[in-house]
Amino acid sequence: MNFETFRRRAEEILEAIPADYREGVDGLEVLRKTVLHPTLPEIYTLGECLSDFYPSDFGGAGEVRSRVVLYYGSFLELSRSRDDWDWEEELFETITHEVRHHLEHLALEDSLEETDYAEDQNFARREGEPFDPFFFQSGTRVAPSLYEVDGDVFLEIEVDQHELRAGEPIRASLFGRTFRLRPPSGLADVYFLRLPEDAVEIQGEGEAFVVVVRRKNALEWVRRMLSQRPLRVVEVEAELEPNG
Repeated sequence: MNFETFRRRAEEILEAIPADYREGVDGLEVLRKTVLHPTLPEIYTLGECLSDFYPSDFGGAGEVRSRVVLYYGSFLELSRSRDDWDWEEELFETITHEVRHHLEHLALEDSLEETDYAEDQNFARREGEPFDPFFFQSGTRVAPSLYEVDGDVFLEIEVDQHELRAGEPIRASLFGRTFRLRPPSGLADVYFLRLPEDAVEIQGEGEAFVVVVRRKNALEWVRRMLSQRPLRVVEVEAELEPNG
């Protein structure tokens, strides 16, 4: 898709969003530039919502005016590297994503920022980079202790360290199935146990994890925080008991 077609389709997509949702969005700016993600290598920023805040005399958000900015060069770079690239789909997703940012600014909410953070940290995990071991809690809460981030599913379970040392199986229930997992070797604070592909059905190409958090008392966690030592995190393939 060339630049002029891209710009025209972006304007049409924005105009097709109901006016109530676009209130306060002053327009769309389409730039030719390519923008790399500020912290993650080889990741491109496709768009941004640039907002100005005018506080009300009565408190609250007051007036929020925003511009949606798209970076054509970033779209173009990704289109060259992905065989499944769909210009229309990516344009629609990016524009609605940025408009949602505007709506959350109006409502003084930050859930989308949390979602972005979770996705950034999940990417870092996939790439073997340091990451926040509890990033998934900023994702979409599907059920108690169950979260979804960018297609991956994370079930959080707390286990006593004595149970881990004793080799007791870890019991986990996910999507109607119950598993008995062999405890991982070594002693870490957080374990990401990746379930086999055929263990549960996940839409798309996402993976399912049982996140085992070694239970500590409050004093232990405070000491760990004060020491400024990073938590010990291990990611391994889950080993299911034969009758799991």
